[in-house]
Amino acid sequence: MHAVTVATVFQHSPTVFITHDKVENPAELKDKTFLLATEAYTSFWPWAKSELGLAGSKVRPYTFNVQPFLADKNLVQQGYVTSEPFSVAKGGQPFYVYPLSDWGYPPYGNSIICMADTIRKRPAAVAAFVKASMEGWKSYLRDPAPGNSLIGKANPQMGAEQIAFGIAQMKQYQLVTGGDAKSGGIGIITEPRLKKTWDMLVKNKLIDASKVPFEQTYTLEMVKDAGVMP
Repeated sequence: MHAVTVATVFQHSPTVFITHDKVENPAELKDKTFLLATEAYTSFWPWAKSELGLAGSKVRPYTFNVQPFLADKNLVQQGYVTSEPFSVAKGGQPFYVYPLSDWGYPPYGNSIICMADTIRKRPAAVAAFVKASMEGWKSYLRDPAPGNSLIGKANPQMGAEQIAFGIAQMKQYQLVTGGDAKSGGIGIITEPRLKKTWDMLVKNKLIDASKVPFEQTYTLEMVKDAGVMP
């Protein structure tokens, strides 16, 4: 049984490249060395190589430590807009943040995925989960204090300053409330946008179109009536 996208939390990917120098277009980074986590090779890096002119760029493993980036002006750091910039800023050096979505990277971020069999057997429960989740995000962005208290208990290493930074970034970049969410509500997904992502995955040989038919990868039915406006 296959998995199906039913909604999304972020209207665009939070993935960014962090650089020491300001660039006008991504091709200017082709001679840099990129710090990449393992998951990059099955997500954004094949796209970046084919679409941003970075096919010949060198790569090194990203160990989720920003010190190598801070120590080498020739490195480009992958990251989440809500996370790594906070750590890099602590280094006291100027840096620049470039969301991949601004350069055309099509996927949503933090999509909600459900097994097709669950949707078939329990559609009302799935729709209710989607609606409640989006109401939760709306509530959290409006008043994060209750949620932050729970985050602090579950993960004491996540300090209040870092959490506040993440929330500010989500708001600044309109991860939850931007894009189609402005008119369709938080969590909304659309067929054209999903098709762009599917096309990208096929083009970069991350999925086999014959084994992953586009029409089986999503349903709009679970989120269309949620109506959680920003």
